[in-house]
Amino acid sequence: MFALSETLQHRFAALRSRADFWSLRHVQESRESYWVRRRVAQAPSFVVDAGAMLSVRIAGVEAYAATSDTSQAGLQAALERAEQMALALAGGNLLDLGSLPLSAEQHDDVMPGYQQAQASAAQWFELLMAESALIPQDARLVDSHVGLTFTRHEQIYLNSAGARLRRAQCYVFPQVGVTASDGHDSQSRSFGGTHLARQGGAEVLDQLGVIGSGSRIADEALQLLLAPNTPSGPRDLLLMPDQMILQIHESIGHPLELDRILGDERNFAGTSFIRQEDFGHYPYGSPLLNVTFDPAVPGELASYSHDDDGSPAQREYLIRDGILQRPLGGALSQWRSGLPGVANSRACSWNRPPIDRMANLNLEPGDKSLAELIGGIERGILMSNNRSWSIDDARNKFQFGCEWGQLIENGELKGVVKNPNYRGISAQFWRGLKAVGDASTFEILGTPYCGKGEPNQVIRVGHASPACVFADIDVFGGAA
Repeated sequence: MFALSETLQHRFAALRSRADFWSLRHVQESRESYWVRRRVAQAPSFVVDAGAMLSVRIAGVEAYAATSDTSQAGLQAALERAEQMALALAGGNLLDLGSLPLSAEQHDDVMPGYQQAQASAAQWFELLMAESALIPQDARLVDSHVGLTFTRHEQIYLNSAGARLRRAQCYVFPQVGVTASDGHDSQSRSFGGTHLARQGGAEVLDQLGVIGSGSRIADEALQLLLAPNTPSGPRDLLLMPDQMILQIHESIGHPLELDRILGDERNFAGTSFIRQEDFGHYPYGSPLLNVTFDPAVPGELASYSHDDDGSPAQREYLIRDGILQRPLGGALSQWRSGLPGVANSRACSWNRPPIDRMANLNLEPGDKSLAELIGGIERGILMSNNRSWSIDDARNKFQFGCEWGQLIENGELKGVVKNPNYRGISAQFWRGLKAVGDASTFEILGTPYCGKGEPNQVIRVGHASPACVFADIDVFGGAA
C-alpha cells in the first residue's frame, strides 16, 4: 500500500454509514508569500488550511458536508450531516444517481521533489531584494514589485468502493512588475502577469527566466510610456503565448465546460454559445486549430493522474483540425449528457464540491518559427501579456487588451505601440487562425485565479501554447 496517512485510513475505515456509497476527500494546503515593493520588503504571509469533505449516496440522492474537525468524531458527524441532507432531498431530486459509476482507482501521485526542503524566508527576501535592485532608479518608474508565492497541496480521496488516491504537489507563482508615469500617462509592464506559474520548486525560477528580468521589464515600461497609441483598423494579429493562454482560457475553455452547456452555471458564470449537438462536427476554428486536455505535461499547473471524483485522467483532443470533438465534462456531466468528456471534476478546497473545471488546456504547436510567423505578415501587430479582458456571458463576443504591442510591416517588426486592444467573436476569431508557431515558440504557463461556481471556487488552471497569427482582426488603441 502506498504512503497514505495511516491515521486517516483508519478513521475512514471506522466510519459507520447507512448510505449506499460514501467518500472522504481530505485536503491540506500551505502557502507562503514573499514580496518586495519599491525596494522595500513587505511582511511575509503564511497560510495553512486543512479539512475534509464527506459525501454520500442514498437511493440515488447525493449530498455532502465539510468539516475542519478531522478527528474520528468530527468526520463521523460530517458524514451523518450529509446523510440527513440526502434523506431530506429524497423525492425532490432532479436526478437519480443510482447508476452513476463509482471509482475504485488506487494511485499515489506525488510530484518529484515534493519532500524537498525550501529555502528560508531570509534567502527568498535576499533574492527578491537583489532582483528589485536591478530596476533603475528613474523618477518615471513610480512603482515596482517582485514576488514569490509557494504552495504545497496534498489531497487524499477514499471511498467505500475501494478507491485510494493521493495527490501531492508544489506550485510556484513568481511576479515581476513595473509602472512608469510621466504625469500625464502611465504604463505597466510585467513578466507573465498572473500567468507565470508551474508545478515545482525553486528550479521553476530558472526555467521561466524570472531572475534577472527586472531591468528588461523596467526598460519596456519606459518604452511604452514614450510610444504612440496603437492604430485602429483591421490587421493580422500575432499573439504571443502569454496572451494566447488568456484567449484559450476565455474563448475555448469556458465555452466547452459541460456543466455550463447544460445550464448549471447560468446564474453566476454564464452559459455557452456551444450546444450539446455541436460536438463532432462544429467548425470551431481553422484546420490549424488543435486543442487538447492534457493532464500529463510535466510541470504544468494542473497535471494530475486522477480528478477529484477519482476518474483517471488522460490526454484527449477537444478540438482537432478545427472541428469540435468533446467537452470539458467530468463523470457526472458525461452521465447526464451522454457525451464523452474528460477527467476534470475538480474542487478548489476541502469545503467545496468538485465541478467541471478547466485543467491543462493546451493549443498544440504547428510548424512555423517566430521569424516565419512575423515574415508572413504584411500589415499586422504583435501583442503580448494580457492586461484587461471582457467577454459576454455566453463566452462569445470579447474584447481583450495587452501590455505590449509592436507593429509588423512587410514581414518585419517595427516600433512599439501602447494600449494595444483587439476584439472579435470566438468561433469567427479561431476560424481566422492562419499560422501556428512551432515548438520553439511554445510556452507552458497557467493561472491560479480561475473563478466559477456557487459558492465561488478559485482554482489553478494550466495552459500551454505557441505563438499564433490571426487574419484581419479588429485592432484599436487607447484614448489619444
